[in-house]
Amino acid sequence: MFLLDWTLVFLIVAVIAGVLGFGGLASESAGIAKILFFVFLVIWLITFFMGRV
Repeated sequence: MFLLDWTLVFLIVAVIAGVLGFGGLASESAGIAKILFFVFLVIWLITFFMGRV
């Protein structure tokens, strides 16, 4: 669950930066959080289906 933790960290950074008005930092953090979430999702799906075989 390491990647999911980093996803949540970058999501929180993006929300805080958006509230404080740092638009560039917020968009970069949100982009990183989105990428990490999809990487986590793909890895989870692979391990899920490999465990069923």
